[in-house]
Amino acid sequence: MLDVPALRRAGTAPVPFHQFVLKLHSRCNLLCSYCYVYTAADTSWRRRPARVTEAVLTRSAERIGEHVATHRLSRIRVELHGGEPLLGGAETALRQAAEVRAAVRAASATDCEVQVSVQTNGTLLTPDVVRRLAAGGIRVGVSLDGGRPDHNKRRVDHAGRPSWHAATRGLAVLAGHPETYAGILCTIDLDLDPVEVYDSLLEFRPAALDLLLPHANWASPPPGKGPSSAGSTPYGEWLAHAFDRWFDGGRYRTRIRLFTEIIGLLLGFSGGAEAVGLSPVAAVLVETDGGIEQVDSLKAAYQEAPATGMDVFSHSFDDVLEHPGIAARQLGADALSDECRSCPLLRVCGGGHYAHRYRRGSGFRNRSVYCADLDMLIRHIARRLEAVLGIDPLLSG
Repeated sequence: MLDVPALRRAGTAPVPFHQFVLKLHSRCNLLCSYCYVYTAADTSWRRRPARVTEAVLTRSAERIGEHVATHRLSRIRVELHGGEPLLGGAETALRQAAEVRAAVRAASATDCEVQVSVQTNGTLLTPDVVRRLAAGGIRVGVSLDGGRPDHNKRRVDHAGRPSWHAATRGLAVLAGHPETYAGILCTIDLDLDPVEVYDSLLEFRPAALDLLLPHANWASPPPGKGPSSAGSTPYGEWLAHAFDRWFDGGRYRTRIRLFTEIIGLLLGFSGGAEAVGLSPVAAVLVETDGGIEQVDSLKAAYQEAPATGMDVFSHSFDDVLEHPGIAARQLGADALSDECRSCPLLRVCGGGHYAHRYRRGSGFRNRSVYCADLDMLIRHIARRLEAVLGIDPLLSG
């Protein structure tokens, strides 16, 4: 356990939150087989209200306004999540966005840009819903595992029926509103061809793609990487093939966040993603009952792993900054294992995603369960850059 007071005395100042994840609904109309909320170690969702309460909606907005004013923030991101956030209807999302914006205006002496997005499975996106979200200044991201029906075999409803047709109807509507179309999140499935997945997703014209490693750890390894295959690189190889297709495309068609982050880090720029790099994590989450938590990818580790014991009624977001789990994610290399800190890829890899480091008995101070994959992918991208730039980014950095 980190000694947070000692770290503060040593001059390790907390980084204010810039990203606020607000849960609008704690249930989902799908039951994806890999979901880290409903099929992983943490089951706290069962005891939470299905819908965000009016009191939580209002108090969350006030707390965000308070945090913006205290730290004189110029820009924040508000991400509306679930479960499936649109189970509460577009009205709840619009109301939450409006309340946050109003609270920030009322509390802050300086202008602060409030960027609002909603992350949905796409099945509830109708022309009316998309139109209203667009009018309310809310961008929409959709989760999809590929652009073909067979790519989405793990994305089914509670009766086991495929969600493909409903999701793609929603995406077709969204593609007609590029001003509100944030992009697509895709969780990697090793059974699928990476080039086919990439090409098929481009048919939906996303402005951005996120290719996500399944949330797994040493206690619960991902498919294809059991305890005896820790040094294998199936996910790195999958991503390297997708990278080559994207990098060699001949023209820019979409942004893939993992790839652009790694390229930027290799070239000496600072990063801003959880998956790689050493930038302090500045995100916090509010559940439907007002509980304040760390980001809920930690639910894949163990029961109550994201919990802070705080809520929006009794605690400010500044209180949450002192929580050891939050502090650990803002310390960069100081919070990593000795093995990570001695690695030549440290500046780029950053130890990988925090949730992927968990091991029973030693917590999160371990290398990522995807360590070998990240090593392989980063070196592959570095070689591709070296061929173009004539310098080795791993040496010049």
